[in-house]
Amino acid sequence: MSDEYDSERFPGNFYCGLIVTIDRVRGRGLVRSRSGREIPFQFPFVSVVGAPIGGRAPGIEFLREGDSIGFDVGWTSKGLRITSIKPAGRSTD
Repeated sequence: MSDEYDSERFPGNFYCGLIVTIDRVRGRGLVRSRSGREIPFQFPFVSVVGAPIGGRAPGIEFLREGDSIGFDVGWTSKGLRITSIKPAGRSTD
């Protein structure tokens, strides 16, 4: 077993997924990972890479149902949640 980082599975240090649903009024949604697990996200507890700071749901305008994204997760009192989202085509620089 190799301890090398797999940049194909985790491009830019993010997991790969797909936005399944997004509710812009409530500021929340659901992402399906490559393994098929569905993980929720909710503003203001998620950050969108490249979004301006401030507002009620900064970066939600960059997200659409069916978009491929990169994401990171964290544990909360309600279980596993997405903490950051990188929309496809957005640079981390």
